[in-house]
Amino acid sequence: MNTRDWPIRSKLTALVVAPVSALLALWIFATTLAFGPALDLLSAGTLLYDFGRPGETVVAELQRERRLTVVQLAGTGELPELTEQRRRTDSAIAELRRSVSGERLRDAAGDLLDARLDRLLGALDTLPAGRGFIDRRQVDRTGAIGLYSGMVGAAFQAFAAMAALPDNDLNRQALALTALGRSRELLGQADALLAGVLVTGRFAEGEHTQLVQTIGNQRFLADTAAADLPAADRTAYQRLAESEAFVRLRALQDELVRADPVRAPKVDARAWQASQEAVQRGLRDFELAQADAIADRTVPVAVGILARLGVAGVLGLAAIVASLLVSLRVGRSLARRLTAVRDAALDMAGHRLPDVVTRLRRGEDIDIAGEAPPLEYGQDEIGQVGRAFTEVGRTAVRSAVDEVTLRRGLNEVFLNIARRSQGLVHRQLALLDRMERRVEDPDELAELFRVDHLATRLRRHAEDLVILAGAAPGRGWRNPVAMVDLVRGAISEVESYDRVDIADVQPAATVGRAVGDVIHLLAELIENATAFSPPNTRVAVRGQSLPNGYAMEIIDQGLGMAAPGAGGGQPQAGDAAGVRPGPTVPDSGCSWSPGSPPGTGSGCSYGRPPTVGSPPWC
Repeated sequence: MNTRDWPIRSKLTALVVAPVSALLALWIFATTLAFGPALDLLSAGTLLYDFGRPGETVVAELQRERRLTVVQLAGTGELPELTEQRRRTDSAIAELRRSVSGERLRDAAGDLLDARLDRLLGALDTLPAGRGFIDRRQVDRTGAIGLYSGMVGAAFQAFAAMAALPDNDLNRQALALTALGRSRELLGQADALLAGVLVTGRFAEGEHTQLVQTIGNQRFLADTAAADLPAADRTAYQRLAESEAFVRLRALQDELVRADPVRAPKVDARAWQASQEAVQRGLRDFELAQADAIADRTVPVAVGILARLGVAGVLGLAAIVASLLVSLRVGRSLARRLTAVRDAALDMAGHRLPDVVTRLRRGEDIDIAGEAPPLEYGQDEIGQVGRAFTEVGRTAVRSAVDEVTLRRGLNEVFLNIARRSQGLVHRQLALLDRMERRVEDPDELAELFRVDHLATRLRRHAEDLVILAGAAPGRGWRNPVAMVDLVRGAISEVESYDRVDIADVQPAATVGRAVGDVIHLLAELIENATAFSPPNTRVAVRGQSLPNGYAMEIIDQGLGMAAPGAGGGQPQAGDAAGVRPGPTVPDSGCSWSPGSPPGTGSGCSYGRPPTVGSPPWC
C-alpha cells in the first residue's frame, strides 16, 4: 500500500491510531488475562457445591457398595445390605447427573473438567452391567474391586481437574486435599480387599501383595499431601493422624503387612472395622471442612483481584484516553500548521508573485520584505520550513524585480538606439528630399528614389524597435487622414509596392493619433502578402464601411492558412491577407506623410502608375 500520496491528516491519523490501537489491545489483553482468574476463583464455589459435594457422596456410596460386593462374592449367599446400598448408590448417581447437567456448572467448568465429567458419567453408565456380572458371579473379588475402583478413580480425576485455581496457595491446598481423598480411597480399597479375606479366612493368590502395595501407597500419598497443606491445616491433620483410631488402624495395617500370605490374617475384624470407619469419617470430615475453607477463601481473593483489576483498568483506560487526546491535539496542531505553510506557499506562487510581476511591469516600486512577509510557525522543523519558504518567496520577488529591471534597461537601450536610428533616418530622408528637388537627370533621380525607398524602410524598422521597447513610434498627425491616403502611405513602405493595387477604398477618415499605427500595421500586412505570394501576381487592397466600423481587405494569391480552431487543413489560394508564419518581411519605404498634398512627399510620384525603378504610388 503506497502511503506517499496520502493527505497529511491521513498520515498523522495513522501515526496516532497505530500506537493507540496497540495500547488499547494491550489493555484489553491484560484486563482479560486478569479477569479470567478472578472468574475462575468466583466459580470455585460453584464447582464445589454443584460437583464436589455430589461427587464425594457418589464416591462414598461406591466405596460402601464395593466392600459389600466383595463380601457377597467371598460368601455363598445374597446380602440384603447390598441391595439397599445399591439403591443409595443409584440415588447419589442420579443427584450427581442432575447437578452435572446444569448450565451453571458447565459454564463454570473448563474444557479439561468438561472432558473428565463426561468420562466419569461414561464410567458410571457401566455400573448396571457390572452389577449383572457380579450377581451372576462372573467376576471374582479382584475384578469387582477393579470395577468400582475405576469409577472412583474417574471421580478423583475430575476432582483434580477442578483443583486448577489461579492462586498458587489455594491451588496447592486443593491439590493436597485431592491427594488426601485418593489416600482415603486407598484405605477403602484395602478395607474391601481385607473384608473378602476375612470372610474366606485366607488370602487368595496375589491378594496379600496387593494389600501391602495399597497400604504403602496410601501412607506415601497421605504423607505427601499433608506436606502441601498450609501450616495451620497441616497441624490440624497431624492432630487427626495422632488420634486413637488412626494409631490403632496403623498398627493393624502393620500386622497385615507382616502377616503370612498363606495363612489367615490374625486381625480382629471388629477392631479393624471400627478403626477403618472412624478414620474414614475423620478424613472425610477434614476434607469437607478444608474444601469449604477453600471455597470461602476464593471469594476475598477474587474480590481483591477484581479490585486491582478495576484500578489498573481505570488507570489504563485513563492513560489510553490521555494518549488519544494528546495525540489528536498534537496531530491537529501539526496538520493546521502544515496547512498554513502550504496555503502561504500557494498564495505566494499563485497570487503574490504574479501580482508583483504585474506591478513591476507597470513601473511600480516594490518592497521585497513587505511582499514576502516572514512565516512564523515556531522554532521546530515546521517553523524552519516556514522560514525556508519565506526565503524562497523573497528570492523569487527579488528575481522578478531584477528581471523587470533588466528588461527596463534593455528596453531603454533598444529605445535609445531606435530613437537615434529614427533621427538619422529622418535626417537622411530630408537630405534625399532636397537632393531630389535639385537633380534634373532622370536616371540619377531614379537612383535617388531607390535610396529614398530604402531609407523609408529603415524608418519602419526603427519604428518596430520603438514599438518593441514599449514606446510610441514618434510620427503623429493632428488632423484626421482619409483611408485612401492611409493605404497609399502603407503601400509606399512596402518593397514590392509596384504589385499592389488599390481596388476599392470607400471614403472614411482616421483620427490623427492613430494614423501612424494604422499605416504601420497595413504596411506589415501588405508586405506579408507580397512576400508570400507568387512574384507575378497582384495584391489588391479594399476598404469598406460597416455598421460597427471600417474593414480593410488585403487579397493575394498565396497559400492560405486554416481557420483558427480548424485543426489544420490544406492551404487555399486567394485568402484575404493576414500574417503568415515566416521570416520578418522586409519593409518598403516612402517618405510620404498622410495629410500632406498629393505628390509632395519625398520620393512620391502621385498621379501616375508605378513602374520599375520609379518611386512608390502615393
